[in-house]
Amino acid sequence: MKFLDKAKIYIKAGNGGNGSASFRREKYIEYGGPNGGDGGRGGDVVFVAVPNVNTLIDYRYKTKFVAQRGQNGMGKMRTGASGETLVLPVPTGTVILSENEEIEYADLNTDGMEYRAARGGNGGWGNLHFKSPTNRAPRTANDGLPGEERTVVLRLKLIADIGLVGFPNAGKSTLLSAVTSARPKIANYPFTTLNPQLGVMYAHDREFVLVDLPGLIEGAHTGVGLGDRFLGHAERTKMILHVIDGTEPDWASRYCAIRHEMDSYGGGLVNKPEMVVINKIDAIDEQELAEKMTAFKRSFGRKKKPEIITISAAGRLGITELVAAIEKKFLGLTDDTVQK
Repeated sequence: MKFLDKAKIYIKAGNGGNGSASFRREKYIEYGGPNGGDGGRGGDVVFVAVPNVNTLIDYRYKTKFVAQRGQNGMGKMRTGASGETLVLPVPTGTVILSENEEIEYADLNTDGMEYRAARGGNGGWGNLHFKSPTNRAPRTANDGLPGEERTVVLRLKLIADIGLVGFPNAGKSTLLSAVTSARPKIANYPFTTLNPQLGVMYAHDREFVLVDLPGLIEGAHTGVGLGDRFLGHAERTKMILHVIDGTEPDWASRYCAIRHEMDSYGGGLVNKPEMVVINKIDAIDEQELAEKMTAFKRSFGRKKKPEIITISAAGRLGITELVAAIEKKFLGLTDDTVQK
């Protein structure tokens, strides 16, 4: 299924049914009087968050949704039937925004959460409502009110526990395949990952959902490369795994470049708990690894250093230690608890 995380659609609630201008007509009853019923209420438009869906592709080709109109009132004081509510399922984590994306109407971040985006119009009154001592035979009935209508933007922000960020070809997809059963596309060229990929990591009977984000490059916040819009899928994460290619000559510059792009995007990403994963350590000798690690740690100066783990995702080196470190940091467990 094709991945789509943003869609613009037009929605309209159902119009209310018209009231009836009807009179009682029976053979042996003279001056029967008005008996027109009210119109039915128009149907609402409701968004519902559903699990096990992670794309808005259903709103790619159909962009106009109109709820059912209420039925007109009828004689014998019969009220028209109300229009059915139009239920639009969206993935859990969908944010509903105004057309200009400046107003957030709802954040459906829980399975089953609902948001009524457009209210149906009320039905019109029948002529029975207009009967009075001075107007015994009113021929007036109200038309139903129109339903609300608006254009909204649907923006999906995947719900995951841990986000993987880094430059292209840093090994994020390989790492995802090493710690989860996900099988993302892996190839030896930049921007292999074009859409966020989800995977579930298991540690001591606990589940952690990881999201592998497309590679960032310098200037992504200005539109360079794939841009930075997909960083929205990291906003809901509780922790960031910053993956760095260990074969790169300057780890500090790579780290600072990604941090700058995250800071430019906003959303509080730079304030999330973070771990730095140095990947591909099997491609460099121990002395070079030690020298690069020393230089990398010195680059922080007096600033607080993030926790640094060295692995080889392709060679499955350090994966067990990485999973234990993630569990410890994520859940606040002690070393003894993790080892049990």
